[in-house]
Amino acid sequence: MRIIPAIDILNSKCVRLSKGDYASQKIYSHNPLEVAKEFESHGIQYLHLVDLDGAKSKHIVNFKILESIAQHTALKIDFGGGIKSAEDVKMAFDSGASQITIGSVAVDKPVLFLEWLQKYGPDKIILGADAHNRKIATHGWMQVADMDIVDFIHYFEKEGVRYVVCTDIEKDGMLNGPALNLYKELIAKTKIQLIASGGVSSLQDLYDLKAITCHGAIIGKAIYEGAISLQELSKLC
Repeated sequence: MRIIPAIDILNSKCVRLSKGDYASQKIYSHNPLEVAKEFESHGIQYLHLVDLDGAKSKHIVNFKILESIAQHTALKIDFGGGIKSAEDVKMAFDSGASQITIGSVAVDKPVLFLEWLQKYGPDKIILGADAHNRKIATHGWMQVADMDIVDFIHYFEKEGVRYVVCTDIEKDGMLNGPALNLYKELIAKTKIQLIASGGVSSLQDLYDLKAITCHGAIIGKAIYEGAISLQELSKLC
C-alpha cells in the first residue's frame, strides 16, 4: 500500500483544515519544500500536494511550490486543487506532477475530464471522489452534487479510470479514523485502485486500510500533530 503524506498549501504555507473548512486552518510550516524534504529523508516516495488557493480560485495558484518540490526531491507527486482547464493540466505536469487529481471537472464537465483521461492515460489522471453523506462534493468542498459516490465512481470506472482518491469529508482532519465501511463498499462494488484519504490517526488505521486492500493511504494531520511519526511511517514504505 502506498504511504502518501499530504501537504496542503494555503498562502504559500503548509496548513491543515478540519472538514475542508478554510476558517479552521492551522499553519504547520512556512516552508513546504522543507516539509517535503523531511518526508523524503525518511524513505517516503509519494506526496499528495493540494493547492487550496487553487481550489478556491478555480485555477492553479501554487504551481511554483509544486515545481520547487519536484526539482529538489525525487518524490512522486500527486497534485490537485484548482485544475479546471487544459492549461491547468499542462501546467501541473510541466511543473513536475507525476499524477493529478481531478474532482470538480469530472462532475461539472465529464466529457472534458474523459478527454484528459484519454490524452494523458489512466496512470496519470486520478479521479477525486470526495463525499459528504455519500454525495459528491466539489469546488473545494463548497458545493455538493446530488450524486451517490458509488454511482459516480462506477460510471468513470467504465470509462477507463483506474485510480480514485476518496475522502469522507466528515472524517477529514478529525483524527477519528478513516471511513472503513465506505471504502469496503467501494472496493467490493468496483475494481478501481482506491486511495483512502481523511481520518487516519494511527498506525492501526493504516493496517486496517491495508487489510481491506486499499491501494494507498493519504496521511495529513496525524503526521503534523505527532500521532504518527515519520520513523514509524518509514517502516511501512
